[in-house]
Amino acid sequence: MKTAENPLLTPARPSGMAARASLQRDTAMHLGVAGVLVAGLAGALAGATGWGVSYVAQALGFYMVGAVLIWRGLHSHPFGRFGAANRVTLARMAVLSMLAALVWQAGWEGWVLVAVATGTALLDAVDGALARRSGLASDFGARFDMETDAAFILVLCVLVVQSGQAGAWLLLAGLMRYLFVAAAFLWPWLGGPLRPSRRRQTVCVLQVVALIVCLAPVVAPPLSLWLAAASLGLLTLSFAIDVRALALQRPAI
Repeated sequence: MKTAENPLLTPARPSGMAARASLQRDTAMHLGVAGVLVAGLAGALAGATGWGVSYVAQALGFYMVGAVLIWRGLHSHPFGRFGAANRVTLARMAVLSMLAALVWQAGWEGWVLVAVATGTALLDAVDGALARRSGLASDFGARFDMETDAAFILVLCVLVVQSGQAGAWLLLAGLMRYLFVAAAFLWPWLGGPLRPSRRRQTVCVLQVVALIVCLAPVVAPPLSLWLAAASLGLLTLSFAIDVRALALQRPAI
């Protein structure tokens, strides 16, 4: 979320080409280090589980997609360095790439997955606070955080469905953000600005918590079904409220 900058905390910004070059160098370094860590951790996990090279390739493939999107979005980054908050979000994205690669593997169920997913979710509370404290809050960081959240929810939904804890209908929760964006191409008023909302943040947190609980080995249907359905209902209601707000503010024809 973009916030007003504190002039006492905001670092001096390099200008023009120097700022862009500095940002690109810093971003490339961070993306490279994170990529090496993904390769190393995925390789260690593949060796321990017998998943093989395919798991490493899939994890790196997902990471590279995210890295390309980050690079393409740098135009909205106003500072000369990547920033601590974005490093945290990048760490979440790196872990997310390895979670996404689990979809094609067998035997991933267990408490380790729940612990990793929980740790990834908890990091979501860190990046925003770091951005505000360092004076590096930006549209880039807000968008990076939001898209990482959306991808995290989609991956969790797929894993819950794959584990048999809920039906394929749960995928609607993971796809809702992307369906909303696609709908904005048909109805441009859906791309209008929305005010910051505590309700939206709360629903996102509840969605993630419900999905992680559904992955816990001690949770089984019908409890997992009810949890998944309730979280989907809350998310649908939240989107409906936003769509109504956008409809009310669209320009008259």
